[in-house]
Amino acid sequence: MLDGLGIQMLNRTGVRTAIISARRSPIVDRRAADLGITHVFQGQHDKRIAFAELLEKTGVTAEACGYIGDDVIDLPLLTRVGFAVTVPSGHPEVQHRAHYVTKNPGGRGAVREVCDMVMRAQGTYDQALAPYFG
Repeated sequence: MLDGLGIQMLNRTGVRTAIISARRSPIVDRRAADLGITHVFQGQHDKRIAFAELLEKTGVTAEACGYIGDDVIDLPLLTRVGFAVTVPSGHPEVQHRAHYVTKNPGGRGAVREVCDMVMRAQGTYDQALAPYFG
């Protein structure tokens, strides 16, 4: 739940989110729809192709993007984005090249940690929390 709410809060502040995955699952499509993630690329073994399409669709530069990955398949994107993130269990080559390694493990609040970090850096964290203090 932590990760999902973090993504929803981040989306409400205007940050666009996407999923690029080598795996394919209808569960991912459903979860993305629930969270408001409109850009979903599944079955992408060469993630560079999906990333190029995403950049073209959104008009965002690679340097303005963040990316969370944990294995060597993610290296082509992690080395191109402005904010590369991995988790504590990430492959050593990925950890070596990441700008940030989360304190929380994958599936246990790592994405939420990054969402909160981005909102704080952009000065939107208090705005994102405001609806919960009503």
